[in-house]
Amino acid sequence: MKNILLLGTILMGLLTACDDDNDVLTYSRINVVHASPDAPGVDLFVDNSKQNNTELTYPNSTGYLSVLSGNRGIRVNAAGTTNTVAFATLNFIQDRNYSLFAYNVLAQIGLLAVEDDLTAPAGGRAHVRFFHLSPDAPTVTVGTVANGGTFSPVFSDRSFETQASATANRDFTPVPSGTYTFEVRVAGNTVLTVPNVVLQAGKIYTIFAKGLVAGAGNQALGAEVITHN
Repeated sequence: MKNILLLGTILMGLLTACDDDNDVLTYSRINVVHASPDAPGVDLFVDNSKQNNTELTYPNSTGYLSVLSGNRGIRVNAAGTTNTVAFATLNFIQDRNYSLFAYNVLAQIGLLAVEDDLTAPAGGRAHVRFFHLSPDAPTVTVGTVANGGTFSPVFSDRSFETQASATANRDFTPVPSGTYTFEVRVAGNTVLTVPNVVLQAGKIYTIFAKGLVAGAGNQALGAEVITHN
């Protein structure tokens, strides 16, 4: 009888071990962008585990980090403190890529999360998208300017992003590779010129409006380019 009980215990242990082997961990990737012009440097936590070795400062990004798929708690703290400035619980799908923007002024800071489609562009093309992340800027149109000064709109009538608008604007637009001058226009008037933006064939980019219309120095209205691949 004791031998039978012992055999049963061993079998149960083997079955449990087999079940554990089936619990395969799955991962997603996130790129966190500091886009809050008046916020200090920050630390990033995923489920209370710190992800960065050095503080993330405006307007930089972490590059893609691997995180467990599923619902994850994303917390942004002022660097070196326990002061949480932004928090969200987000669901990440296995093998997909995401950008997370800490955005808006510090007093109203929040997180925007969008999925990144990193499908390779067709030959001779780059992929580009635009997010309006300047809190005090009005609705803008972003386009390119040819050598003759002709303005060609690429992203029209874009206002300061919400989660809903960022989700709607997350898709990338294919454009011929080359060197571009981008203009940001308000009611037909140019408020920002960004020259010599090189979009390489096969590359994927996010351009975002940053800073404040009323800002100066590092907080002045500008644009930042993120290369995803």
